[in-house]
Amino acid sequence: MYELEEKGYFYLLLVIPVLTLVFLYLLYWKRKKQREFGDLNLIEKLSPEKSTFKPIFKFIVVILGLVCLIIGLINPKMGTKLETVKREGIDIIFAIDVSKSMLAEDVAPNRLEKSKQLVSQIINKLGSDRIGIIAYSGSAFPVLPITTDYSVAKMFLQSMNPGIVSTQGTSIDEAINLATTFVDKKDKTNKLLIIISDGEDHSENAVTAAEEAKKVGLKIITVGVGTEKGGTIPLKRNGVVESFQRDQNNEVVITKRNAEVLSLIAKSTKGGYVDGNSTKDVLTYVKNALENIEKTEFESTQMADFKSQFQWFLGFGFFLLFLDMFLLEKKTKWVRKMNLFNEKE
Repeated sequence: MYELEEKGYFYLLLVIPVLTLVFLYLLYWKRKKQREFGDLNLIEKLSPEKSTFKPIFKFIVVILGLVCLIIGLINPKMGTKLETVKREGIDIIFAIDVSKSMLAEDVAPNRLEKSKQLVSQIINKLGSDRIGIIAYSGSAFPVLPITTDYSVAKMFLQSMNPGIVSTQGTSIDEAINLATTFVDKKDKTNKLLIIISDGEDHSENAVTAAEEAKKVGLKIITVGVGTEKGGTIPLKRNGVVESFQRDQNNEVVITKRNAEVLSLIAKSTKGGYVDGNSTKDVLTYVKNALENIEKTEFESTQMADFKSQFQWFLGFGFFLLFLDMFLLEKKTKWVRKMNLFNEKE
């Protein structure tokens, strides 16, 4: 098992073929100039100590030294031992309202983007808890199943928009019912559902659904985004507002936050409601809530303990470059005595 920490340094290896081509060209150029100067056999007799192999050997040593230095910069890591890692936490399910009313801009930049920011900030504060994501409007859709991969969760989070759920409207009960399917009755890990919404609920069954969720051990925290004064729902094309959402009477729709509904839902499971317009208040409230929920060991994995091996490559690389300083282009005496290349007459 191994991993490479700084893969960007691989591009430095491109210098090796370039240096090789330059070296070969220099050999060719020297040979050509020697032919112009005189007979090659005569030149070799005039310089009997000069080796034809040593320059090539010196170049190979330098190249190997450079390769080792580059590999050292890449910092290969190898797994030398396995250790058991125990994780303790809870399962947190985020249910995010993606109905058209969440496009209202009574909070900046709009309610939906504010909801995404809140979830992202909460995830940043988590330790070893597992998370899942649900999107809902007229129906609910599982965006991400329970996982410990926070980076993937944030990627899916940013892709959420009103078009992700085909059925329009706002049915919070659909989100709660779907969240209960995330709960494994055999799994004793504590569960928390965090609903981020403006509170508009067209189904009127949310409280009943919350009471059923409580029976399976699901606690609910609701986060309200938007204002009681409300705002219009802009209809944009390429980022430009073309018109505003209108009702059946062709009047501009004013959507308002319904904190009362969200509070009732949370109280049904002995949870709580928090104003989502203040990121600081939300983070503080969720942090306190998590501290009061018992953590459960839910996973034991075998992980490799990777250790850096760069020092070996850097050391060997510097040794080869240092060795090159003592390698002369003259023939080695004991090799010459062996007459390996039949150079004696």
